[in-house]
Amino acid sequence: MEVTGLTSSGLKFVALGGLGEIGLNMAAFEYGDDIVVVDCGLMFPEPYMLGIDVVIPDIGYLLERADKVRAILLTHGHEDHIGALPYVLRDLHVPIYGTALTLGFVKEKLKEYDLDQQADLRVVKPRQKVTLGEFEVEFIRVAHSIVDGCALAIRSPEGVVIHTGDFKLDQTPVDGELTDLATFARYGEEGVLALMADSTNVEREGYTLSERLVGDAFAEIFPRCSGRVIVAAFSSNIHRVQQVVDAARKSGRKVLLNGRSMIGNVQIARELGYLTIPDGLLIDLKEMPKLPKDQVCMITTGSQGEPRSSLTRIAMDDHKQIKIEEGDTVILSSRFIPGNEKTISDLMNHLYRRGAEVIHEKVSEVHVSGHASQEELKILHNLVRPRFFVPVHGEYRHLVKHSQLAQKVGTPKERCILAVNGDLVLFAGEEACIVDRVETGRVFVDGKGVGDVGNVVLKDRKHLSEDGMVVVIIGINQSSGEIIYGPDIVSRGFVFEDDSQQYLDEAKKVVLDTLALVNAEVLTDWSEVKLEVRRVLRRFFNKTIERRPVILPLILEM
Repeated sequence: MEVTGLTSSGLKFVALGGLGEIGLNMAAFEYGDDIVVVDCGLMFPEPYMLGIDVVIPDIGYLLERADKVRAILLTHGHEDHIGALPYVLRDLHVPIYGTALTLGFVKEKLKEYDLDQQADLRVVKPRQKVTLGEFEVEFIRVAHSIVDGCALAIRSPEGVVIHTGDFKLDQTPVDGELTDLATFARYGEEGVLALMADSTNVEREGYTLSERLVGDAFAEIFPRCSGRVIVAAFSSNIHRVQQVVDAARKSGRKVLLNGRSMIGNVQIARELGYLTIPDGLLIDLKEMPKLPKDQVCMITTGSQGEPRSSLTRIAMDDHKQIKIEEGDTVILSSRFIPGNEKTISDLMNHLYRRGAEVIHEKVSEVHVSGHASQEELKILHNLVRPRFFVPVHGEYRHLVKHSQLAQKVGTPKERCILAVNGDLVLFAGEEACIVDRVETGRVFVDGKGVGDVGNVVLKDRKHLSEDGMVVVIIGINQSSGEIIYGPDIVSRGFVFEDDSQQYLDEAKKVVLDTLALVNAEVLTDWSEVKLEVRRVLRRFFNKTIERRPVILPLILEM
């Protein structure tokens, strides 16, 4: 697609996920014969995605250009930035660059899919540069809700693009690792072609609170608790785990880790030196009953009320070894992810029924965000002073709001490029704009099936969940067309058969009366019989009880 003032040569940027949505982060930068990919994330299913385990980006655009892809660059180790790697690496065999903890989490994830040995994982440090064809990439330290996060300075012959990843400007981080504003300022002095910045918290005024405040809250809460303290948090939030451990130690409590991902991530972080836990502080399940209640602290997964998570099973009294007792305190140390409010509310109700006290972000500072708010974003824009700005990582309203914020701090409106997934942005010479669209989308993962469940299947599942199913079994003589057996009607999720047998008998009679009017030749054509049965029953059910079940005729040759 030709655009005035631009040619097909230049730096191309296209998001395969993460623009106009939260999660599924993946973007490609292309110059000449070289492509570098930033992040490879997943998203968890939305309510209408019945039966789906996870959602990953459609990488068809990359597979068509697989010989050009030089590497995947990871900004940090959250699932929405690394979670799709086990699926993508089956088809795209390229090096993966990331910091030590990020690749530690990646390696553990790949082990589950027997991909850890063949994956080419390359550890980098902040301020390290790597050359990938026409690209030179520098990793820049940023603070976030996970250790070892980085922004990327991606240099091509067209200039430097800064991609922030997820970040905030925490002035008192738990590990002392500040966002590297000096490097951002250095690039700003040199001249930045484009800034692509995290938009998640753009609607929040002021500054995001420091992670250290959560530690202060723990230090205040723990000594007040007479029973066990159970802290639910994301297993990737190593800073949070460290602060729970510190508060437990100071209040004379031993620590039990619960949940597979929590145990695994803590082990990785300890081995890499990102987490300090004194010898003898950790206990196992066998030791917990031997300790007084006020000497026990548990760190668990399940803060979002996930159906089979450890905390949910504990709250439902469905855990074999851990039971909630009167006097226990449960701290939900994470934000309520939009869409999960009802699930989390139900979780809290179950915990209260069993005698626990529940503390969460709405009543105490037991969680802070890992994303920059408005004033932090303004600081970054003023340091980098980009020629062009492309908001990333957010729903569409976040992208619009971030574009408006950029204009307030001096970026002209015509240089703010509001792109969504699939928009191909071309930077060439002194100009930039959206020049084309490429095919992108979501790939559904259901069990071991990847991409075999599409929108049609989801619609069928939704139909089944709302209206139920009716199976009509008919035995027909193949040569004469005579009905020898049935029709027998079996329903699931439609009506309760024991109480509705008279109604189902009426439905059978309707089918028989209809087939009696059909000539014998038609009755020997199974597809025609199925169409007639569906048509007459659909009309009967809609007219009598205004329901639209899925109708599945089953013809037996006899």
